[in-house]
Amino acid sequence: MLTLSPKAPFLYKPQNPNPKIQHYKPQINGMYCKSELQSERGLEFETGETFFRHESAKGRDLAVLAASLYNQSKGKLRVLDAMCGCGIRSLRYLMEAKADFVLANDANDEHRRVILENLKRVDRGFGDERKWVVTHLDANRMLSECYLQKDFFDLIDIDSFGSDISLFLRSAMNTLSFDGLLYVTSTDGHSSGGHHPDHSLAAFGAYVRPMPYSNEVGLRMLIGGAVREASVLGYYITPLFSYYSYHGPVFRVMLRVNRGKLLENRHYGFITYCNNCGNSQEFSWAELGFPQGSSSLVISGPLWTGPLHSAAYISKMINLAEEWGWIGNGAETDLEKLLKQMLDESDPRLKSGYIKMDEVASRAKINSPPLRTMMSAMQKVRNDHMRVAFGTQVKFSYRGRVEVVVEEVEPDNDEGEFMPNRGVAEVAEKVKEVKPNMIGDEVVPERDELVPVPNRGEGANDDDVVVPNRQQLSYLM
Repeated sequence: MLTLSPKAPFLYKPQNPNPKIQHYKPQINGMYCKSELQSERGLEFETGETFFRHESAKGRDLAVLAASLYNQSKGKLRVLDAMCGCGIRSLRYLMEAKADFVLANDANDEHRRVILENLKRVDRGFGDERKWVVTHLDANRMLSECYLQKDFFDLIDIDSFGSDISLFLRSAMNTLSFDGLLYVTSTDGHSSGGHHPDHSLAAFGAYVRPMPYSNEVGLRMLIGGAVREASVLGYYITPLFSYYSYHGPVFRVMLRVNRGKLLENRHYGFITYCNNCGNSQEFSWAELGFPQGSSSLVISGPLWTGPLHSAAYISKMINLAEEWGWIGNGAETDLEKLLKQMLDESDPRLKSGYIKMDEVASRAKINSPPLRTMMSAMQKVRNDHMRVAFGTQVKFSYRGRVEVVVEEVEPDNDEGEFMPNRGVAEVAEKVKEVKPNMIGDEVVPERDELVPVPNRGEGANDDDVVVPNRQQLSYLM
């Protein structure tokens, strides 16, 4: 069953197979943990002096759920953990996802003792029945050796640092089984924030400029780099889920890789953001020479502009997590919140980018309503998490409290088109002075305080607010 053999060139014995353990206190700086027994999902393991973060547990949970779903669907699961650290991911793939075989690799052979001790919780087996093997090679060399031996894997996990993932994408895709899963990582927050555009161009093929949603850009930059490498090899990829965590920062994406013709709509283009109005739009390669805007328009790309998650796949992950008792036991865990948020964000109609509530309020020169109030009003009109342009106005009126009113409006032109995506909403600059309207003894907000939000909803009460006509509304767009 397994093509690995003890004579395989990459299964070499390290120069010091039993390194002497140095008895000194490891550094504690947030990156390295004390050499003590840890626990995750009921599994005990050592960390030694390896790079380990408790905060990455949710990322490991997501990987195990995806691996188990693959095993259930295909009836097999061979995992290559290219940078296994202390081996906790490899251990969880074996014990929780029931992997048939795991190749745990870490370039630092000084970690061998810790990795072996952790994996010994699973019977290793012999010959072709081996359940796991530990190697110590550079990740690219190890991936290349597997490819040359035609030793393919169903899931390859590369937990790399910075933008190094760009060095491993091609060799990883070559070593992956068709319809396999590739779990990739970037911790390059400087590039995603647009601070090193030349570096992002070299690593991911994307010239990234500063944008207010750098966390989303980081995920789209990572997926876009994978799209570029896959197209060279004649593959296409599908993002199953995308995960950002503030510590690091860490960008993790699970990709399904298949061989086949690239679709015409590859979701690989450019994203623009206007510093003046807060508008975000997407442009294809063909439209690149014709973006409408001024010197305030910032263009980044090429990036992935398609969905960051697969709704069907996230639903399966939620069902499996409930079956395992990880979620749905009454107390909403961080993992449950994350999976539900991914499901909400998986609508393919959602466009790139967003705008924060505080910025909406700042541009409108009003106080920001409570987020719960805003979300409650949006959910009543079946909102798509405030990012799809279906043509609803949400207005804030002050009557001793914040009141959110929704109103259905007509399309912006004869073709039935609505405004381009404006995140939660694009609040226009105050370009025209309008006196407030009086209703009884109360003052209705000025027309330039109206906040356009892209969703269709129920009609507003004319006794509460005065809605501008289309001509007046144009000043707000």
